[in-house]
Amino acid sequence: MRVIICGAGRVGYGLASRLAAENNTVTVVDLSPELIRQITTDLDVRGIVGHGSHPEVLKRAGVDNADMIIAVTYSDEVNMIACQVAHSLFDVPTKVARVRAQSYLANEYNDLYSRENMPIDIIISPEIEIGRAILRRLNTPGAFNVVSFSEGRVQMLGVKIGDECPIVDTPIKQIPDLFPGLHAAIVGIKRDGELFAPLPDDPLNVGDEAYFITQSEHSNRLLEIVGSRNTQARHIVIVGGGNIGAYVAKELETVSGVRVRVIEHNKEQAEYAAEALKRTVILNGDAMDATIQEEAGVANSEMVICLTNDDKTNILSAVLAKKLGADHTISLINEVSMQNMQSELGIDMIIDPRASTISSILRHVRRGRILDVYSLEQGRAEVMEGEVLETSPLAGKTLRDAGLIDGVAIGAVIKDGKVVFPTPDTLVKTGDQLVLLAEKTAMKDIEQMFRVSTDYF
Repeated sequence: MRVIICGAGRVGYGLASRLAAENNTVTVVDLSPELIRQITTDLDVRGIVGHGSHPEVLKRAGVDNADMIIAVTYSDEVNMIACQVAHSLFDVPTKVARVRAQSYLANEYNDLYSRENMPIDIIISPEIEIGRAILRRLNTPGAFNVVSFSEGRVQMLGVKIGDECPIVDTPIKQIPDLFPGLHAAIVGIKRDGELFAPLPDDPLNVGDEAYFITQSEHSNRLLEIVGSRNTQARHIVIVGGGNIGAYVAKELETVSGVRVRVIEHNKEQAEYAAEALKRTVILNGDAMDATIQEEAGVANSEMVICLTNDDKTNILSAVLAKKLGADHTISLINEVSMQNMQSELGIDMIIDPRASTISSILRHVRRGRILDVYSLEQGRAEVMEGEVLETSPLAGKTLRDAGLIDGVAIGAVIKDGKVVFPTPDTLVKTGDQLVLLAEKTAMKDIEQMFRVSTDYF
């Protein structure tokens, strides 16, 4: 696939790295010669210095033969115009734009992105993606990561395995027999810094981070069994009243019994948030000041969520909140090196905005009938949902006979809308959807599993 990426920042770099590693032809466009020099030195990509929405710049980038343009510059307007130019002048098949300003995303303006007006095929809103990830975490206390698949029928839960977990040292193939009726397929284990798809005889160890695939209605039971179930947060403090903080607070206002307070350092932004939110208390002050956190009730809060634009503020605010008595903390952190300090800092959950955006885009880049994708551990593995077509090598075979390679673990099969726990005897039919984890080395084979043959058309 030939892809043009406009923007060489964190998201653009991350996308270029992932796509180039999978043998796609990638060209990156950015105004900064320094960023282009860095990305072309580090990665096997072509770089163009210039304005991503200018036709002559896109032409130098090879837009005439591009299969996709992904516009992720810091400017919403540049991203939208780049897609418009790519469509109107060069007829690029797929156009993706990152749009942050919520006013562009209001339901009443949905017609803006029609083919007749501004033909953008996929709009990515990082703020909404991050906000939804946080809300899923709040709705499933005890998991450090929660992602939904198959229209909410299936969830991936990331769970830290502690001493109290009753399935430690048990081969994972035996877990279904120990808890009849529970859908709990372990598709990934992170151990000693390495993430891998386990084999049936592999056990769980204390300290592992395990990724389960389960039916959504089984999530709470699963967390109770592994000893990770917590009570749902009712008193929540949000640090940062910007787009993400305001979105999360607004959604939480609809939940009965939940009290939310927001700390916002910028007076103008605090006033704006106060106008937009009806049941939320807004405090104008510095969240790194213990007095402000005490005034917000951090000491009695079950959850403190740090969502400012500054990594250091998010980290230090979370550390201070824990010191003052907050039960759990979530921090938005952009810098990967700082994310790796999570356990040392005592932060319960890290939100990586780049990973959320990249996952949203990858679901549209993957070849074949791959319906959804979520990236784990900076691309070391992906959890994905794919549909089996007539031309798939899986169709008509049991999972035992499907010839699955190492590095792939299937967590659920959806047949006619019903979720089925996968066993070696599960027969895969045309139209079934599979939810699975694939290590980075297995990605090409997975795309072949869900490939679309020309015979299909």
